[in-house]
Amino acid sequence: MSANTGFTEKTKTNQSVKQVLSNNAFLLKLMFKASPAFIIFAALDAIRNQVSIFFEHTVGIGYVLEAAEFGYPFAKVAKFILILAGLITLGMVFAVFAGDFIGEKERPKVKEKIKMLLYKKAGVMDLECYDNPEFYNDQVMAISEVDKQIDREMQFIRDSLAGVTVFITTTIFFLMKDKVSILFAVASFVLSFVFNQLYNKLSYLAKVESIPFTRKRDYVKRVFYLGDYAKEIRLNPEVSDILIKRFEEANDEVYRVEKKYALRKWILGFMKKYPCNDMISDLVFMSYLVYQTAVLHTMSLSTMAILAHSFGRLKNGLRIFTEVYPFATETSLYVGRIRAFLGYEPKIVSAENLVPSGEAKEIELKDVSFAYGENKEMLLKNLDLHIKPGEKIALVGYNGAGKTTLVKLLMRLYDVKSGEIDADGTDIRKYDVKKYRDTIGTVFQDFQIFAGTVKENVVLDVADNADDIAVRAALADSGLLERIDRFNKKLDTNLTTEFVKSGVNLSGGESQKLAIARVFYKNAGLMILDEPSSALDPIAEYQLNHAMLSATKDKTVIFISHRLSTTRLADRIIMLENGRIVEQGSHEELLELGGKYAQMWKVQAGAYIAV
Repeated sequence: MSANTGFTEKTKTNQSVKQVLSNNAFLLKLMFKASPAFIIFAALDAIRNQVSIFFEHTVGIGYVLEAAEFGYPFAKVAKFILILAGLITLGMVFAVFAGDFIGEKERPKVKEKIKMLLYKKAGVMDLECYDNPEFYNDQVMAISEVDKQIDREMQFIRDSLAGVTVFITTTIFFLMKDKVSILFAVASFVLSFVFNQLYNKLSYLAKVESIPFTRKRDYVKRVFYLGDYAKEIRLNPEVSDILIKRFEEANDEVYRVEKKYALRKWILGFMKKYPCNDMISDLVFMSYLVYQTAVLHTMSLSTMAILAHSFGRLKNGLRIFTEVYPFATETSLYVGRIRAFLGYEPKIVSAENLVPSGEAKEIELKDVSFAYGENKEMLLKNLDLHIKPGEKIALVGYNGAGKTTLVKLLMRLYDVKSGEIDADGTDIRKYDVKKYRDTIGTVFQDFQIFAGTVKENVVLDVADNADDIAVRAALADSGLLERIDRFNKKLDTNLTTEFVKSGVNLSGGESQKLAIARVFYKNAGLMILDEPSSALDPIAEYQLNHAMLSATKDKTVIFISHRLSTTRLADRIIMLENGRIVEQGSHEELLELGGKYAQMWKVQAGAYIAV
């Protein structure tokens, strides 16, 4: 994937200032596009807050101290305090509006819109991406970190503006009172900046190094709370012991990573907090002020007091910069993953955006070879196959023969390594990818039932305008309608208890019938069925087979099945072995041939024939 995204640079932490600013600006731009008000009001409030604090704690307190030291009239001081209190009150009203109203209302909107960008991108990723564990780690990080990085970006904006405001206001004040004092704050700033940046780099390295192990821990957690694994775990409690062992091993690795970086992080954390900050302000600067006031008599007591008080504010303002840039650097490392993920361009693209016909397809494979990944042994080898429009084709063979891989190529979930696949006389790579796939109805062996209504699971889309008659017809053809009609809400019944406590969990066979109903509803020109009746009983299988023959009489159908009682209904059976076609013909022709298919048939049907 590095050719497209650079995801392989997993531990790269040396970023230029341009990279850091560019990545933070990228996320900020997405956030601003999602909600300009969210950014603008947060920025204004950050500035307002620091201006308010400056006038209250520096100008206000300084004025009162000077008034006490030099005997200003009470009326003058009272007027100043009342005006200052009024301005601060107005600022607090604005803060409530900006934070409690605008911020709380717009923050979910920002997160939702940016996450939707990621989800939509994930939906168009090439399937081969998921064969790459390294890429998968990066995708997981991009999606799992986005909420946190949005919050971090807002913190970066607020802290940056706060720091700039503090620096400008307090520096002006110090230049007016005592220019030398600024040097102490600058020294503290520079030292803290260096150590803080080193600290954040170590934190990021530790997190990246622990990702594979945290993924293992998360897997074990899912196994224990997902219902899919509940029966096996209870019937085979030893599995729990294995999983717990795996969890402990992964946890030990996470601890090892944390321990590896712990001492260096502690040293850097100590240096940035104490010698670089507290020692300079508490010891060196206070000594300087006392010397100026008590020895040289160049500074009044009120000026010394307000400078001592304000130095902490100036130092904290500068400290924000020592923390903001390393903070932005760490954020940039994560945003870089998000940015690269969003910038990914699929390889499965349309060469000419041709629109395919929705009629029964004519399929032809020309010298097709394929392997998953680069530099691996070909799983399909120089296949040549012609399928006529409306023909019913069964793919058979032992596990690993290449059956499922072949249908994935037909659906353009992968592209061939060499050779060509034509649909209706045109290379499928020339068709618009989405429109081409829309002409194919598919049931996968590992189909999924989604948390939604029955109707939504059949339509696989927003079902508000779905044709209920067509949905019911599809369920009837698959043999599930009678069961659905027994539910109180019928087509509007929620499936799974993921979101609704009253949701229904279908049995394995019922779930498979629902998946098959999707194909009947789609009414596509090419239907691909991968083990369509594996979870059905013999009677349900018999009924389904006849329903399929009736519903697909004018369609091209390719199905994979290990049950040869199903494949015998095909017009032609294709036997694959080690990625090659070794036999093809009708059921009767292959039995008469007495080859590999006949051997499989005898193994499956022999016991029944003997009876």
